[in-house]
Amino acid sequence: MKILCSAVLSVEAIVVFLGVVVAGTNGENNNTTLIFVLGFALMIVLFLSVGTLRRPWGLTAGWIMQIPVLAIGFLVPLMFLVGGIFVVLWYMAIHQGSKVDALKAQRASVIPPVG
Repeated sequence: MKILCSAVLSVEAIVVFLGVVVAGTNGENNNTTLIFVLGFALMIVLFLSVGTLRRPWGLTAGWIMQIPVLAIGFLVPLMFLVGGIFVVLWYMAIHQGSKVDALKAQRASVIPPVG
């Protein structure tokens, strides 16, 4: 599960970075400095939150990180759609990752280790 969740957060950070660059340079927004500062800060926090997945509260931190990604949609409207996609991906990573972890544990208990 942690591998899928860390992949989602990492890709989300990259997409936020690319979205910030496009939003800050397309000339539609007057708040380019605000967009750059908030976007780069969010990108850094997303990358740092990958490390929290080892902790018991890591998944909660990942859910909390979805809120500012959606909130950037107030500055860049397309980020509402992108943020919504990442909320679904985060949900799927948690639930499908849990199923994979359970299957791995079941398989490890049935098949004795080689060596």
